[in-house]
Formats: sequence, structure tokens, C-alpha cells
Amino acid sequence: MADRPTTKQVFIQGITRDGRTFRPSDWAERLAGVMSPFGPGGASGRIGSHIAYSPWCVPTVMNGTKVVIVHTDLREAEPMAWDFVMNFAKDNDLQVVEGCLLPEVK
Repeated sequence: MADRPTTKQVFIQGITRDGRTFRPSDWAERLAGVMSPFGPGGASGRIGSHIAYSPWCVPTVMNGTKVVIVHTDLREAEPMAWDFVMNFAKDNDLQVVEGCLLPEVK
């Protein structure tokens, strides 16, 4: 298992590689909406899944920048969905960072 990635999330940032803000302004919500059927148990396994984001693809704002957090479990469960999200980032020249969200300290 030495070659298995240790990061759990990929952060697709709404900033292009040349530093421009990506448009349209609701791109993160649109991308996450398209990905809503892909999650643990599939669409049929979650009540209300047609009106909720997948836990594997969540839009948010970090440091004032729109971001879509994509969980790496999507890659193994739905390879074509993973490729779609990663190709969206590549095709639009968006910055992508691998990482892991840490729980908030209270």
C-alpha cells in the first residue's frame, strides 16, 4: 500500500493558474450539483439526494475564494465521475491542491 495516496480531499479553487477569478460566480454550486448523484450508496441510497450535494463533492468558500472539495473516495467508487471533475478543472485551467480538512478546534 505504499503507492496509495494519503490525502483525502482535492480542492478545486476558483482561481485560474494565471490568478484570475473563474466565472461564472456560481460555478462551484453548478459543478457540485452535477455531481450530487455520486456519493456513498448512490443516488437511490440517500433520501432527498436530488436536493442535496454529495458528501464527495461539496462547494464552499475558503479565504474568500470559491472552492469545490472533492473527496478521493469518488475516484475509486465512480472513476468516470472523478475524471469529469478533474477534467473540468484542467479544461478551465483551475488551480487544484491536494490536502485534508482538519476538524475545527473549539
